[in-house]
Amino acid sequence: VQLQASGEGLAQAGGSVTISCAVSGGTFSRYAIGWFRQAPGKERVSIAAISRRSSRRDSSTFYVGSVEGRFTISRDDAQSTAYLRMNNLKPEDTAVYYCAADMTEHSGAVLGRIRYDYWGQGTEVTVSS
Repeated sequence: VQLQASGEGLAQAGGSVTISCAVSGGTFSRYAIGWFRQAPGKERVSIAAISRRSSRRDSSTFYVGSVEGRFTISRDDAQSTAYLRMNNLKPEDTAVYYCAADMTEHSGAVLGRIRYDYWGQGTEVTVSS
């Protein structure tokens, strides 16, 4: 399974950016997708995740507090792509953003704590003040 993260790299504070994660080599609908970021000099942290759909429920999402209400994670199973829409950006959102995939059936906040099996290479987002 290969993941390719890409998107707009530069934004001003208060602006918006959308980054995407294209997944190939597997059945996208079977994977939960997580977004992580690593700011300069800091550890990589989970910021958002979306579960896979099931016959019983639609996808559920998870956001860390610092991005909740500003960022929106979504998925398009037909396009095998997940997205992270980032609004009201702040300079502290500057980081390398990574997407990851895992065939977990977990949903909600658990997705922020699991160990993902597959990772993309990261895409850099810089927010200027």
